Amino acid sequence: MEHNSTFPIKLSELATLRDEATSYLKGVQWEQGYKAKSRDKNPKDDSILLYLSKATGNATSSVISVSKSILALKKRLVPDSLAIPLHLNQTLYAVQEGINLGLWLRDNYYDASGLSALNERKSSLDTSDRREFDSKMHTATAFMLYGSAYKILHDLKPSASDDLSVLQQKFAGIPEVSFMSPLKGISCLLFYYDKYLNHPEIITSDQDVLDFTVVFFEALITEIQLRLGTLEYTESITDRTYKLEKSDFAVSGWENVFEGTAVSVEFNKIQFEEIVGNRDAKHFARRLTERMLSYDFEAKKNPFQELGGFMPVFMGYGIPGTGKSMLIAAIATKLKEHCDHLDIPFLFHPMPDTLISTFQGGSAEKMVQWMKPMQDPSKLIFAPIDDAENNLQERTQQGVSAGVKEVIGVFLRYTEGAYAVNYGNSSIGLFTNLPEMLDKAVISRVQGRFKIDGARTIPDFVDQDYLWWRNFEDTMPNFVNMKNPSDYTYLSEQGLAKNLGEILQQADKPTEERVLEIFEQTEKKHKDNEHLFYAELYKGIQKAFPFFSSRDIRNIQSAISLRLTDFDLPKDWFEDAELYFKKDYDTKFGMLQQLMKENMKGLNFSDIRRQEVVRYLDNVATIADTDFKRKVDQRVHEMNVQLEARKHFEE
Repeated sequence: MEHNSTFPIKLSELATLRDEATSYLKGVQWEQGYKAKSRDKNPKDDSILLYLSKATGNATSSVISVSKSILALKKRLVPDSLAIPLHLNQTLYAVQEGINLGLWLRDNYYDASGLSALNERKSSLDTSDRREFDSKMHTATAFMLYGSAYKILHDLKPSASDDLSVLQQKFAGIPEVSFMSPLKGISCLLFYYDKYLNHPEIITSDQDVLDFTVVFFEALITEIQLRLGTLEYTESITDRTYKLEKSDFAVSGWENVFEGTAVSVEFNKIQFEEIVGNRDAKHFARRLTERMLSYDFEAKKNPFQELGGFMPVFMGYGIPGTGKSMLIAAIATKLKEHCDHLDIPFLFHPMPDTLISTFQGGSAEKMVQWMKPMQDPSKLIFAPIDDAENNLQERTQQGVSAGVKEVIGVFLRYTEGAYAVNYGNSSIGLFTNLPEMLDKAVISRVQGRFKIDGARTIPDFVDQDYLWWRNFEDTMPNFVNMKNPSDYTYLSEQGLAKNLGEILQQADKPTEERVLEIFEQTEKKHKDNEHLFYAELYKGIQKAFPFFSSRDIRNIQSAISLRLTDFDLPKDWFEDAELYFKKDYDTKFGMLQQLMKENMKGLNFSDIRRQEVVRYLDNVATIADTDFKRKVDQRVHEMNVQLEARKHFEE
């Protein structure tokens, strides 16, 4: 599963194959197989299959022309217009480009797999060479068709209708797919594609042409994936990625980004106000939703990324029972409400529980399938990983399964490195009770972190009870015969903080003993408004916690940047999308810069820096110490039990 090298698909090389691609659209011949032909014997099959099976007419193999069929469709759909309708044109162009790319992959596979060499001495091959030749020919054909279909879907999917079910019901499948040779593969494919285009019931508008093409080529990919087990000599396909020059299109083995991307998982709707305590977590979650919504679909980037206020990976941690699952649901609720109102596509994409597979390589494959949709720039994606310590636990511990290692490998590859594409439209949230059990490399990817600590104050505990007993009050008034607090309105403390400063007033000095000691020693040498103070502090921390690295410093820097962008977007922007969300990228960026400047007037850089460094270092120490403390507590407990048992024994 490991893709270790990326090869460019050069536009200049594609150009040399364009004539060949066009020639296939102008005309191919295909002799239907016996099975496809004899389908009309089955009375259950509907008229479309009957039509397909009789499609050849009397000639042994008729020539079909997709480009002629498109022109005929134009005449049928818009008889009076000279221009080809937009979607018709777009579809024809996408199919041509897809075939063009498939031909490039075919040639590349010929060279990479040694098929070219076999082809040169085709006439003198012995039996085993002949078998290898045929086998590689099948694989070359399958990869060519796969790459073509994949490119066509990449180009047309954004313009396709949301609901393709009507066309999917009309569609009767592809009667046969040939892997015999590239020429036969493409001829067979275009033969059936053409027959569908000419069927009077399938296409009724130019949007139908585009939608049907998506349905057809999705079916082709499914068909090829069903037959992957029969293909041999696929190493030169699965060990590399081919990336198209000047484009975000890439083919990685047989992976399919479009699989299951459209489906958002159902969730219970919860408002932030219904979560008691957790001020830090609620504030963070609200900022996350505002920042994701600022993503620009045209420019495929997020102005908050440029301002340093976006977190592709964040972590919420706290003891069990403090509201992690509720928080996940509240973030999803908030995003969904805004997306519905602003007419933005949204995908709630939690990591499935069944990710770890017992098959070697199986977990990596499932993880790639889960991570892939996050590279789709056409929607906002919130991808929570609940109980993250199960799938992303420290790899060096004894007994960690191979599956967990595979999952972590894929996670790291997709969150930083050649595969990491972040447009600023998706965010992965790790939620855990045991952050100290997470893999160190995974933790170092986390750019925003917050505590989920549940109820903490008197109002919190009052409100937590209120949320429970108000149900009795609703159904049986006066049943709850208790006095209300005189100077507190229920849930009034559960609203959202204005900014992090409100929550962080107490964070002037670390609370962890070891960090506090290093902090105070550093204060003796330098004032905290000197740059050297932090250099000295980091050096001291690194001595005490050897795993503290440059990555941590970068994370601290991004936490400070987050604070500088810690401002509310005006309420009316959410009510009227035209005021901000529908504006172009540069305008949005300018508006945010203005807000940032206004917000910074009351802020002091050295104070913010101090608070964020304190927060982060406390965090690092807590995570490092908890593991050690847990082991010590366990040992102490065992010793106490032994002592108690000994006392009883001696009595």
